[in-house]
Amino acid sequence: MASAKLLNKTALITGGSRGIGRAVAIRYAAEGAALIINHLNDAGGAQATLEMLNQTSAEAGFDVKHHALEADMASEHAINAMFDNIPHLDILVNNAGMQLKTPGHDFESAGFNQVLAVDLIGPAFCARRALQLFLAQGGGTIINTTSAQEIIPKPEFLAYSIAKGGLGNLTRTLALEYADKNIRVNAVGPGAVITEMNASWANDPAARARVESHIPMGRAARVEDIAGIYVFLASDDAAYITGQTIFACGGLTLYADFKQNWAS
Repeated sequence: MASAKLLNKTALITGGSRGIGRAVAIRYAAEGAALIINHLNDAGGAQATLEMLNQTSAEAGFDVKHHALEADMASEHAINAMFDNIPHLDILVNNAGMQLKTPGHDFESAGFNQVLAVDLIGPAFCARRALQLFLAQGGGTIINTTSAQEIIPKPEFLAYSIAKGGLGNLTRTLALEYADKNIRVNAVGPGAVITEMNASWANDPAARARVESHIPMGRAARVEDIAGIYVFLASDDAAYITGQTIFACGGLTLYADFKQNWAS
């Protein structure tokens, strides 16, 4: 227990009922944190996650309470209502996200706006409320879930690419603005990860093989491959790191096409 990295910390994880968010929550619980799991229309997933967190905390010897709060990350009103029920916070993980196909010449305005609202505007609203708490209490940490698409374009997914690129700059801007306030802001940029959101290719052997053919490490990530990075960035081990994105992408951001030298 003495070596727990997040002892006496309270963390809010948006989109925490499944996928990467759930994996991060379990790792945080193992390090002593109390978790607030945000979800939308996923009471079953949130309850299952809470049961996992309670078991993890008990096995690690921590007497902490975990909670779930429902809120739509596309709604400023819902975000504010959620934060009205959070009196203290040490760590915000802006993890909730979605993607829709939005080719540049032919996209529906509603879907385009929804992706930007959930993946970019919502995190900014969450950060605003978290920063108010952090300034009042003397510090805190924000970790944003971006993507390899923060720096690599994703044709036909214009809204997602815009949102993740913007989230990277949100990370850097807030990090600079509050660097002298004991507030750190960083991001994790996953690549191809086996989650329910990626089920369309993850559960199709042929499609998965095509995806993995573009990954220098040769395989998609498990959520467990990603979660530890969030622990590091939230802990004192990263006390002098702010404004950075750690790309956990199996080498996608190295541009696999250049592995074989064809230019000279």
